[in-house]
Amino acid sequence: MPKIKTHSGAAKRFRITPTGKVKRSGAYAGHLLEHKSKDQKRNYKGSFEVSSGDRKNVKKMLGVG
Repeated sequence: MPKIKTHSGAAKRFRITPTGKVKRSGAYAGHLLEHKSKDQKRNYKGSFEVSSGDRKNVKKMLGVG
């Protein structure tokens, strides 16, 4: 049986934590920032956990479990 290839697009966007959670970066922080408030832009920073409904598919694309 051949190995499952990692989805290269998913590999750039998601990270698996040591406890098995899937982390992603926040949206809306890439461009068009000049009209957004400082509070909005500050809240876009950081990473977030992938929702439970998407976790299985993301892990499959990353070749984990």
